[in-house]
Amino acid sequence: MPYYFAYGSNMNPARVAARIGCTRRVLPGVLHDHVLRFDKASKVPGIAHANVSASAGERVEGALFELEHPGQIRDMDPFEGYPHEYDRHRLPVATREGTIESWVYIAAPGTTAGALRPAREYLVHLLAGEPFLTPDYHARLAGVEAVAGLDEATLAALGLSRHTPR
Repeated sequence: MPYYFAYGSNMNPARVAARIGCTRRVLPGVLHDHVLRFDKASKVPGIAHANVSASAGERVEGALFELEHPGQIRDMDPFEGYPHEYDRHRLPVATREGTIESWVYIAAPGTTAGALRPAREYLVHLLAGEPFLTPDYHARLAGVEAVAGLDEATLAALGLSRHTPR
């Protein structure tokens, strides 16, 4: 079966279920030689989405979803902005069961910028991935400076809602 590695807001299993339906299971995963960045420019100026980039010796922790059927990755594409905002790559993700080739979305060239911060509501989805993260990694995420107090229209433009995980 295919696997999807989530390191951003899709670490929240409720968000994934709302977007693509049930998955077989979710387990902790690590993408080695990559680093997590909040540099993917969103539709709202100054607001970031998560991204990973190659960086020797670094690691990105996340949730590895075993999909029920191969079409679920295509179901996720619109939520990830594939192919214009993010590219989809097959990369090795380390798990307690060994290394598993998985789909990973990485920001498309020309879609990143500096001095961006995630929305607080976005960061909450990352923090919901706590069962799949080490305590140190989760604490690091909890310490990320986020933008609070966005109105409902701005949240909707970001694909977020205070009322639904989707």
